[in-house]
Amino acid sequence: MQFIQNNLGLVALVVVSGLMIFWPMVNRRITGIKEVGVVEATQLINHHDALVLDVREDQEYSQGRVPHSKHIPLRQLIDRLHELEKYKNKPIIAICRSGARSGHSCSVLRKNGFEQVYNLNGGMTSWQQANMPVEHK
Repeated sequence: MQFIQNNLGLVALVVVSGLMIFWPMVNRRITGIKEVGVVEATQLINHHDALVLDVREDQEYSQGRVPHSKHIPLRQLIDRLHELEKYKNKPIIAICRSGARSGHSCSVLRKNGFEQVYNLNGGMTSWQQANMPVEHK
């Protein structure tokens, strides 16, 4: 106990750091967002007709994208939800560069009645590292 009292700043730093590391994982469990890897995403696309929703910005999207993906930047998602209505009962795999923005988009989709929402773990970075096909225009 004496150590904690003498090093309160250090202890607080450790606690805050730990929370920052584990919060995204805990938050996804609370919100019901499922993370999928590249292999699982490919299976959802090939066997369950999943939609790949790319929420990156226009410039990022133009540099390469998952084939047949639908592009709606995260900042426009709420205003363009009507474009996704026909996919409400189908799996949707959200993707961004690393998985953070797409995680947020999954929350938006879930709050608006989309049940089968998945976040691609590692985003476009993991897709490319797995040597999966990428379209360029």
